[in-house]
Amino acid sequence: MARRGSLARRARRLVGTWRSERPTLRQGLVALTLSTLAGFAAGLTLAHITDTLEELPGLLVLIPAAVGMRGTIFGAIGARLGTANAAGTLEITLRPGSILRRNVEVAILTTLSSSLWLAVLARLAAAAFGQTSIPIWQLAVISVVGGVIGSVVILAVTVALSALSYRRGWDLDSVAAPMVTALGDVATLPSLFLATFLLRIDALAVALAVVCVLAGIAAALRSATAPDPGVRRIAWEMTATILLTPILDTLAGALLRTREPDLIGVPVVLALLPPFVSQAGALGGIFASRIGSKLQIGVIAPRGLPERPAVVDAGVVTILAVVVFTLIGAVAWGLGHLTGLANLPGALVLVTATLLAGLVALPLTIVGGYVIAVWTYRFGWDPDNQGVPVITSVMDLSGVAIVLAVMPLFGVLPHG
Repeated sequence: MARRGSLARRARRLVGTWRSERPTLRQGLVALTLSTLAGFAAGLTLAHITDTLEELPGLLVLIPAAVGMRGTIFGAIGARLGTANAAGTLEITLRPGSILRRNVEVAILTTLSSSLWLAVLARLAAAAFGQTSIPIWQLAVISVVGGVIGSVVILAVTVALSALSYRRGWDLDSVAAPMVTALGDVATLPSLFLATFLLRIDALAVALAVVCVLAGIAAALRSATAPDPGVRRIAWEMTATILLTPILDTLAGALLRTREPDLIGVPVVLALLPPFVSQAGALGGIFASRIGSKLQIGVIAPRGLPERPAVVDAGVVTILAVVVFTLIGAVAWGLGHLTGLANLPGALVLVTATLLAGLVALPLTIVGGYVIAVWTYRFGWDPDNQGVPVITSVMDLSGVAIVLAVMPLFGVLPHG
């Protein structure tokens, strides 16, 4: 009897916990659905600029890193604001020293410095893999100018989203990650494409290259000497993340280059890659952000074996993943059919392949998000500065690799 009573109490607690998570499921599902649909703007852009990709070799290597960096910068900002919102310390003001002002300043400085680093990294990766590439100064123009244009849009939406979440009581941890990662895709890809037009005027392109290099260096120096100690701490803790995580994104770009002819031949895969990768990262970002917030406000301890609230969060992410990856496959086929993409596979084949790829990526998303948040917390770092950026970059590379591995199994891509 005592054992049955104990099981009944545990069951009631579990049911109560799931009921309390229904708002999170609704908010997360709405945010992920909207961000998935928005992500296809980037996917269709990529599918329809194949001529530009062939004209500017090396651009395909830069794109995943540039898109991933927007997720790194603004995903971390969303996580920090989510923690502040959960702790009751978030104020919607840009006065000096405020949490929101501090994060806006970090966004500006890291956008400029990281964009210059991405140009260098893309050129080095192309050389390391024996691939042709445009000169580094042209990559710098595309990366910095495109990065700035995209970041202005994302920063404005992130601030607006934080204000809405603060006023309406939304769970910012569940809303910010998917919206910010999708915005990174939507804003960055078209911005990079627009920046390529600057290369058509040689004198202007050279002058812009000098300005971009100087701005990137100045931003890096400012990050280390900012008057606000909070800005300096965030910049310092994110330095390794900004330097190292783009390597994963650049490797993803190099991996795409190896299958570029096949991808151009089946452009629907190019169309679904940005939303697939961004939503895999967004799911990991939701999980890492929620775990980070729970660690910092004392709901869970940084244990190797997850406690019940963390397990519930993993269940929430799993439910969201099944819905989102099915949606990505269906929308990719629908948009491919409407826009007349060549060699479009059948709807059932594409949806099934996309869902399987998502389910293969899911364990890495959950385990990686938890481990990164717990380890950084144990080291005394703010997990919001590391969790979302690292897991999104991990999923950028692994997501691309998984899609390229799964699609040939269903005949969507040729075996390579």
